[in-house]
Amino acid sequence: MTPLPGRREKWALAALSVACFAYVTTEVLPIGLLTVIAHDLRRSPSETGFLVTGYAAVVVLASLPLTRLTRRVPRRALLTATLGVLVLGSLLTAVAPGYPVLLGGRLLIALTQALFWSVVAPTATAMFPPAVRGRVVARMAIGNALAPVLGVPAGTWLGQQAGWRVALAALAVLGLVTCVAVATLLPPAAAGPGGEDGGQVGRAPAPDLGRYVTLVVATVVGVTGFFTAYTYITPYLLEVGDFAPGSLSPLLLAGGVAGVTGTVLVGRALDRAPRGALLTPLAVITCALLGLHAFGAVKAATVVCLCLAGMAFSALAAAIQNRTLQIAPGGTDLASAGTSSAFNVGIAAGSMLGGALIEGPGVHSVTLAGAVLAAVALAALLGEPWAATGARSARGR
Repeated sequence: MTPLPGRREKWALAALSVACFAYVTTEVLPIGLLTVIAHDLRRSPSETGFLVTGYAAVVVLASLPLTRLTRRVPRRALLTATLGVLVLGSLLTAVAPGYPVLLGGRLLIALTQALFWSVVAPTATAMFPPAVRGRVVARMAIGNALAPVLGVPAGTWLGQQAGWRVALAALAVLGLVTCVAVATLLPPAAAGPGGEDGGQVGRAPAPDLGRYVTLVVATVVGVTGFFTAYTYITPYLLEVGDFAPGSLSPLLLAGGVAGVTGTVLVGRALDRAPRGALLTPLAVITCALLGLHAFGAVKAATVVCLCLAGMAFSALAAAIQNRTLQIAPGGTDLASAGTSSAFNVGIAAGSMLGGALIEGPGVHSVTLAGAVLAAVALAALLGEPWAATGARSARGR
């Protein structure tokens, strides 16, 4: 395998991967600290939970408008400013005197995340030749995959030991170091604007509106399916799998480690077979969720299916990002904003659907519903060639 060229570019890619790690950890960490924050601020769990749901809603609503507004801003300046506001927002949440300021700081960070996910992948891939685009996306996505494995558990532990404010302040420090690294290392080749005339940063090699729309729809449906099951995997493991409460952390850690493995493995296929790298994870997710539904009471089978689902979902996230950069019908920044919004819509929809199913048919039904939705997304992507409306060169890829 041909190595990635450029020492500076490699370090810049590593810095962007750490930035991904910081953003995912920042978004999800309040889940681990929910009870601590709620008790300290004397708020209900539902109010505290809005620190996460409100954050996700801002990301969904702000991605496209902010990306369109900043499409002619140089990428290095934009990413540096974005990470700088992340630092300020994290400090604001760490010193917040009450819930309103804490929520305001979280929503400020969410605005920067909406913009960050829209521009980070096009900026990263612009540093390297098109032939290694998929490997670049996969290496950057390692930061996403490591956040649930390292960032959230470490932040939760720190918050429980030293207080939730210390944990949020630590995120500010991480953001500051990353901000300086990105500002220093990002080379001029990736620093230009990402608009319609932004050169390599702004163009896809095989633009196609039909394929892109299919990808967005499949992303919403597939991610909804996964999170219908995964949001409520803890009660599923306790009630259906009959696992002891003490085994939950090792099980979730195993799923997270499998996710990192999936991100690394999919990098080998993204450049050679981008459609296959997209279809295979969805097929594995479908089979893994069906396996959980059918064999949820068999502990060994449950562990295997849980790890397969985690591995496949992380691979799917990288594959969606890579495919977006290939078929974006306009600027890759705006297209990335669209799929980022679709991803967050799927997360929220899956959480709501799973909650409704638990209140109705019961927790055992979430894995079956998730498998059905993943299968629908797979079927939609299998029909992608018939949805093609753009360049002939995209056919069959």
